[in-house]
Amino acid sequence: MVIFIYNMFYTYVLESKSDHKLYIGHTNNLKRRLKQHLGKKVPATKDRFPLKLVYYEACLNIDKAVQREHYFKTGFGRLFLNNRI
Repeated sequence: MVIFIYNMFYTYVLESKSDHKLYIGHTNNLKRRLKQHLGKKVPATKDRFPLKLVYYEACLNIDKAVQREHYFKTGFGRLFLNNRI
C-alpha cells in the first residue's frame, strides 16, 4: 500500500458583512490564516468586520493556488464566485 501525503495550498474567499465585499487570498495553512484574519492581524481586513469564510479550494501546489487567486480577482472569476456563494 502506498500513501501519498501532500502539503496542500488553499485559495480562499472571505466576505465582509459590513461592506459585503470579498477578500480573496491564498495560504498553505487555512486554519492559521483565518485565525490571523479574525484576530485583526491582516491589514487588508482588520477594519472590515465581521468576516465570514464563504469559499475555499485546495490545490496541490502553490502555483495553482496563486493562479486561482488571480482568476477569482478577474471579472469571470467574480462571476464564478457569485454563482457559487
